[in-house]
Amino acid sequence: MAAEFRVLFTGYVGERVASTVSFVEDGDVRVIVDPGMVPETAAILTPLQRLIGSPDRITDVILSHHHPDHTLNAALFPMARIHDYWAIYQGDVWTDRAAEGFALSPSIRLIETPGHTPQDITTIVLTGEGTVACTHLWWSAQGPAEDPLASDPSALHRNRARVLEVATLIVPGHGAPFKPSAETPR
Repeated sequence: MAAEFRVLFTGYVGERVASTVSFVEDGDVRVIVDPGMVPETAAILTPLQRLIGSPDRITDVILSHHHPDHTLNAALFPMARIHDYWAIYQGDVWTDRAAEGFALSPSIRLIETPGHTPQDITTIVLTGEGTVACTHLWWSAQGPAEDPLASDPSALHRNRARVLEVATLIVPGHGAPFKPSAETPR
């Protein structure tokens, strides 16, 4: 069984900043990845409504890291479990767990990929078209080759290599999905 993947909003960085917001569905599991800053909440909710109707149908929200541009709109999904690098949060329950290898479904799992921040995680999605990696190891297909905000540049490069071993499509933190190539910054 393979998951269905869609980008709800393509992020950007410049005079303004917005995160790339993704939707994944695998059976009864419906996930939003990085519901951060966007021009208005309709940028997330309108395409989502066309796909599944109510945001109450989202079961899980994944935060790649704790910067506000990736977390700001998590509360749009009040029924969802929230996942980060070290726990799951739902209502008033905080459940500790490592992200590495945690499976939300047979086709959706998390891996720890520090570099941009010490707490970065990547969402790995197995689809019928290949393996998608939602990650902040890259800001966009164009780079930057060296993340100017990286907390650990050597870890970032090691984790890029790790993700490139499996990903056929990369969904960067602030840009459109891209297929890795020889030109992809390592």
